[in-house]
Order: sequence, then structure tokens, then C-alpha cells
Amino acid sequence: MIGRSILSLWATAFLLIAHPAIGQISDGVVKIGVMTDLSGPYSDFSGMGSVTAVQIAIEDFGSTVAGVPIEIVSADHQNKSDIAATRARKWIEVEEVDLVTDLSNSAVALAVQEVGRDTDHLIAVTGAVTTRLTNENCSPVGIHWANDTHALAVGTAKAVLEEGGDSWFIIAADYAFGHSLEADVRRVVEANGGTVLGAIRHPFPTADFSSYLLQAQASGAKVIALANAGQDATNSVKQAHEFGITEMGQQLVGLAMYISDVHALGLGTAHGLLMTTGFYWDYGDEARAWSERFFERTGVRPTTIHAANYSATTHYLRAVEAAGSDEARAVVAKMKELPIEDFFARNGYLRDDGRMVHDMYLARVKEPEESTNPWDLYEIARVIPGEEAFQPLSESTCPLVQ
Repeated sequence: MIGRSILSLWATAFLLIAHPAIGQISDGVVKIGVMTDLSGPYSDFSGMGSVTAVQIAIEDFGSTVAGVPIEIVSADHQNKSDIAATRARKWIEVEEVDLVTDLSNSAVALAVQEVGRDTDHLIAVTGAVTTRLTNENCSPVGIHWANDTHALAVGTAKAVLEEGGDSWFIIAADYAFGHSLEADVRRVVEANGGTVLGAIRHPFPTADFSSYLLQAQASGAKVIALANAGQDATNSVKQAHEFGITEMGQQLVGLAMYISDVHALGLGTAHGLLMTTGFYWDYGDEARAWSERFFERTGVRPTTIHAANYSATTHYLRAVEAAGSDEARAVVAKMKELPIEDFFARNGYLRDDGRMVHDMYLARVKEPEESTNPWDLYEIARVIPGEEAFQPLSESTCPLVQ
């Protein structure tokens, strides 16, 4: 009887040694939840493309990590923070989802990050851009992987100011994202010698921008900055073109536009727009190669958010493998420790406030005659080093770094 017990203990010890990681994976599976806009105004630049990007990342990783399978689930947050928070809590507490990602709406992302903090589960925001995620609302288990309003404002505003665009009017979406972007643009413009002549906020979503554009035009500002996204951004640009605003000499700046928006507008309408982006499908061999694979599945070129979802998911899985665990804080520690360098995140690293710092790009939308194919839309005018693009850690209001 004693001999049998000893043999049993040895067998158990052997299994633990042979498969150390399996014992650390909470339920024998690593489950990733992609919460995105599947049917609303942000579905083109996130939506099913984000689900596909995460699926490709899982497949490229071999569909297993630390000896267990990787699963994916998805849901439509409907751009409503209460729906998103309820779904996230069910995912985490009932369906044992280990990572929630995308969250292409700032109000949604803030709500879900709070659920992650309450439940000690990892939230990797790749879609929303408010800097509140890594400032006053930062979380020890919250990661902000792609663009934020500070980075989007810095590159574009500085470039336009250098070209003589020293007076601005801002049209902003009236919720957390628009407020944050408006504040960051105002700060950059004024810090660099420019003036903001006025700002106006519109409901989300909005179809008719005529009154907002006419106020911006009447202000006499040299630059009209659009602090909105998705269909709001494309409607703004389209109606500005109809009013002949750019032809009359005012510069239109898209502060949070994506390649899907420019493609939908066409170069005849969007040409000359300036913007800052975290990714362009045709910038570098690795980006082109991955974008071609994405295009084969979806029929469209990937946006910054699509590429960021692949990058964040891959790095998360590398961290789970290295930690031998899906426990959120252990994984976050490994994500901060491991180097970040891929076709999306160039010169990347993860800070204590949850911000992933990486290079950004100043892009100019091409003239129709400059384009060689339907997706040849941008000229990358400048690489903006991550240290310049993102808010310095010394200025953070995140309690984790105080």
C-alpha cells in the first residue's frame, strides 16, 4: 500500500514536471474575447476585421499556448458602455474569458477596463483612443496598445503648425474620445504658438454636419480639425468637400481617420487630408505581406486597429507562454518584460501606465493622379518616434506611476 502511494506521488510529480504550464492555466484553455462594433459607425475600421485579425494571430501561434488550446469569442458592444460592461463581466465570470480586446469606442473601453480592474482580468484596448485609459483611469491589468489622442494630435498638429497653420477650429464628437482629442489638440496647438479660435461638439452619431462646418468656415481659422471617427468623420469630410471649404483655402485635418474611411471617400474627396496613423499597409515588406493575407480573407486592406489586434494578441500569447500562466498580473509582467517589435509595433515597449509606446506616422492623402491602385492612398511624410508621439510618463496622472 505504501509502495503504491509512493509510485502515485512519483507519477503525479512527473506529470507536473512534464507539463508545468498546464497546471497554471486556470481552466485548461486560453480564451480571447473580441468586443467590437459589428454593426455600427465604427464597424469598418474595427468590426469583423478585428475578429479576423485575432483569428490569424491565434492560427499563426499554432492554436495552442502553454500546452492548451486557444479559443476566440466575439460580441457587438453596440457602442453602449452598459451593454459592453455587462457582456465583459459575463465573459469573465461565467465564460472564463482570459483577455478582452479591441473595444473600439472610448466610453466602452473605459467601462470594460473597470470590469477588468474589478475582476483582475486583462483588458487590451486596441480600438479606443482616449488617454484616460493610461492616465486617471489606468489599471494594473489594463493595456493600451494602439493610437491615443495625444499621439494623434501631436504628429498632425505640429506638422500643420510648421506649415503656417497657426489658427484652428475643432469639430469634436461629444463623448470621452472627442473630449480627449479636442483637449490634446488644443494643448499641442497652443504650446507651439498657435491659437484655437473655437470648438464645437456634435452628438454621436451625426449625419448632418452643415451647421458645424459653416461655423468652422465662418471662424476664419486656417485649419479645421475633425476630432471624430468612423461615419462621423467621413460625413464631415464629404460635406466639407461639397461646401468647397478646402478649395477656399482652409486646411482640413482628420485627427482620427482610418484607411477604410479614405477608401470609402475616394481620393477625389479626401485628397490633401493630413493625419497621424499608427500603421499603413504599404509601409514596409512585413506590413505588405501580412496585409496581403488579411486582404485575401476580407477583401479590404487592414486598418491600424486590425493590425494592432494581431500585434497585441500575439504579444499576449508570447507572454502567456513565457509565464506558463494565464493569471493576468503574471502575464502583464511578462508583456512589459518581453521586447515588442513587429510589422505594427516598431521600436515598441510597454510602460508601467499600460501604454505601449511605438513609432507613429504622419500621412498625407494622395492626389488621384498619384495613386496606382484603389488602396494606394497615403504618402508617409514622416516617422514620428514613439517617445515624441506619446505623452511622456513624467506627465502621466496614472496612480501606478506616482
